[in-house]
Amino acid sequence: MKKIPTPADWLAANRANWDGRVPVHVASDFYDVPGFVEGKESLRDFELAEVGEVSGKSLLHLQCHFGQDTLSWARHGATVTGLDFSRPAVETATELAGRIGMDSARFVVSDVYEAVAALDGQRFDIVYTGLGALCWLPDLTRWARTVASLLAPGGFLYLAEFHPFGDILAEDGRTVEYDYFHAEGRVWDEPGTYTDGEVASTVPAVTVDWQHGIGEVVSALVAAGLRIEFLHEHDFTVFARFPVLEHDGVFRLPEGQPRVPLMYSLRASRPA
Repeated sequence: MKKIPTPADWLAANRANWDGRVPVHVASDFYDVPGFVEGKESLRDFELAEVGEVSGKSLLHLQCHFGQDTLSWARHGATVTGLDFSRPAVETATELAGRIGMDSARFVVSDVYEAVAALDGQRFDIVYTGLGALCWLPDLTRWARTVASLLAPGGFLYLAEFHPFGDILAEDGRTVEYDYFHAEGRVWDEPGTYTDGEVASTVPAVTVDWQHGIGEVVSALVAAGLRIEFLHEHDFTVFARFPVLEHDGVFRLPEGQPRVPLMYSLRASRPA
């Protein structure tokens, strides 16, 4: 890890990294774009169950990348808007929407913190944030206030995320190696991306992320005036994060080993 850059620097570094990931991810087996075009579901079963019926509702997906999850919600009947700070991601999402006949889907280029202005003050029935998103945001208080401003009265945030407990484990998936309460940004200089490893040498290597504990997430949402409806912790994840994990449709620690939370999901509503 390196010295933490200024806010302008980390935003530029992260944007360059995600701009570079877009063509690599689109071509990867991990995202399986041809399968998605043919109708493959990208949302997880627990997300669909916990969010419930979305038909006829407006849904905003923050940090949507190139739009697969956004468009999956559209396939389930929602009127969707995706927002991401990467222009190549938004352009790819728009093109993908056309390929699957979801021309009503809207995609907007914006940093999360500028979302209210970028969307002209529009409010939504559902704000959705998917996996691997919060670690790219330094200020959760500001994020939660932004989410609250984007929700219509009676609307709700649904968040599905990797559990921060998993971030403190070593590569063996058994040993605590990192500090759960690490508050500073972490600068990484690592080539490649999670879909293709170091093969993706064209992706800029430097990124900055932040560790956010469960208490920080919940407290920020409550302070923004939202009501927590549930917080569920899951003993599985969606990829082989540690070599010890076993695959049975999802990835879990071996039977007989003490279980730890690897993902969580949360729903928080704005009072009507």
